[in-house]
Amino acid sequence: MPAMTKDIDMTQNPNAQTQAWQQLDAAHHLHPFTDNGALNAKGSRVISHADGVYIHTPEGDAILDGMAGLWCVNMGYGRTELVQAATEQLNTLPYYNLFFQCTHPPATELAAQLTSLLPDHLNRVFFTGSGSECNDTVVRMVRHYWASQGQPKRKAIISRHNAYHGSTMAGASLGGMKPMHAQGGLPIPDIHHIDQPYHFGEGQGMDANEFGLERARQLEAKILELGPENVAAFIGEPVQGAGGVIIPPETYWPEVQRICRQYDILLISDEVICGFGRLGHWLGCEHFGVKPDLVCMAKGITSGYVPLGAVAVGDRVAQGLLDNGGDFNHGFTYSGHPVACAVASANLKLMADEKVLERINEHTAPYLQRRWAELADHPLVGEARGLGMVAALELVADKASGKRFDENVGAGTVCRDFCIESGLVMRAVGDTMIISPPLIITEAEIDELIARARRSLDLTWQKLVG
Repeated sequence: MPAMTKDIDMTQNPNAQTQAWQQLDAAHHLHPFTDNGALNAKGSRVISHADGVYIHTPEGDAILDGMAGLWCVNMGYGRTELVQAATEQLNTLPYYNLFFQCTHPPATELAAQLTSLLPDHLNRVFFTGSGSECNDTVVRMVRHYWASQGQPKRKAIISRHNAYHGSTMAGASLGGMKPMHAQGGLPIPDIHHIDQPYHFGEGQGMDANEFGLERARQLEAKILELGPENVAAFIGEPVQGAGGVIIPPETYWPEVQRICRQYDILLISDEVICGFGRLGHWLGCEHFGVKPDLVCMAKGITSGYVPLGAVAVGDRVAQGLLDNGGDFNHGFTYSGHPVACAVASANLKLMADEKVLERINEHTAPYLQRRWAELADHPLVGEARGLGMVAALELVADKASGKRFDENVGAGTVCRDFCIESGLVMRAVGDTMIISPPLIITEAEIDELIARARRSLDLTWQKLVG
């Protein structure tokens, strides 16, 4: 039997419940992306409840969630409208599948609702349970599409180093993160990578727009290396999220789109992070003027309240599959789960009713980016950048030269821990600190976020430099 809380005398120890949960966690739970042995020795942080933009510990600490969970709690915690939508659907039809020539109202209504919000050429939706499953789906779908068009050799998919496209076998292969590829025999065959458009980290001393063109044109070079007749698609996040909020130069995406069109390569936009208002549009690619053939969506589609993913399929691909594709032998037990679809519909309606995109574009995002830019004056910060409702800080040992700290110093980890101590969730990607707050954050809460971030930078500077 698992260790239970009866082993601890809660009347004598005010932290007894937290300790009991930590003990159970250490004894029975393996965390994602974690050194579980080290975590068990330290004890996991227990989050017991949440409201608005704050998460809370059992001891009563309120922490401003600068990451909106994992980029997903766009409408904030405690939205009764979403809870009610889930409850009503659970009482009506808690589950049915979309196999066996069946459908149900939540899936059909959400598909129509989504396509009404997306660019005009995206009129079909394939539902999944997550962003990772979306990216697995597009691998299968684009290869099946090309086979249906009499071009079965088109299997190669090009992505970018340091991209993140999920943690399943295909998703992690599409992603370009070396630590993930080092485990599990990744990437799978016919996945290729080019360099990312990371100007601060890889383009210092080069004009940003020239750098953007150079990185985009690596796509053309890779297509020619592989042979256009063998290439199925290029996939990219409009802004690389988990890679460190890497915002490409203005020249980058138009050139990528031109190259894809020239060589008849399908263009996939991974909107798992950037979609649903994060960059001020329903899709982040709209900010860059990109018209993708397929779009992967998840996270903010339900504000993270329940898992759901969706692939929006452009008319060209959809019609090709309808005319010549036959059976598409792919899908999931929870594709279009009725409860998830009901919550997503309620979430999208809530965003529209509260004019979230308008508020972001007219007020919140400009204010966040203005306040965030003030952090650039800190001696620890080599660059403060952002777009919409995402932002990043580059931590450097020498501001003038942009020189980084030695890797073994772990500057980002030090800063992250001081952030938690200061009541703020700010994620560390190496020595890049990133935020992605709930879209409903107020200007007063942004002021609080900036104050806590600055305090964390001060504490980090004192520890590392003295």
